[in-house]
Amino acid sequence: MGTKRHHHFILQCIKALFIMLFVYTATSKLIYLGQFQDQLDRFPFISSYSVWISLGVPFVELVIAGTLLFPKYMLGALYASFFLLAIFTVYIVTVLNFSNAIPCSCGGVVSALGWKGHILFNTSFMLLALLGISLTKKLKMRPINQNTT
Repeated sequence: MGTKRHHHFILQCIKALFIMLFVYTATSKLIYLGQFQDQLDRFPFISSYSVWISLGVPFVELVIAGTLLFPKYMLGALYASFFLLAIFTVYIVTVLNFSNAIPCSCGGVVSALGWKGHILFNTSFMLLALLGISLTKKLKMRPINQNTT
């Protein structure tokens, strides 16, 4: 497998992982919307915005997942993925350092990780996003095979 094909394969795997992650988490939040909003109501710093956040976060996750399906928007979607996960991670670290009671508003498998596991999970996906950004840029920079003689 050539380098370009290898990079393309890795990029497709990263894309699939992000689509699965965001569709899964958004769906979980929307199915349990009332519970998700109740948990956000107990979060420090953001409780007054819980209604907007409970609808906005799944919407953004689904938009990013959908955008990843279009090669033209792949780079932007990977940047959005990175920044969304960075915001979640910074918020978790902030709450862990400045609050005594921290409810988990995660759904499904992710909720079983605990806070350190969640931070590690987010960081891993952030690194995948950076790898995807790098590969997308490399693939766009490479000239298309031109057979000139």
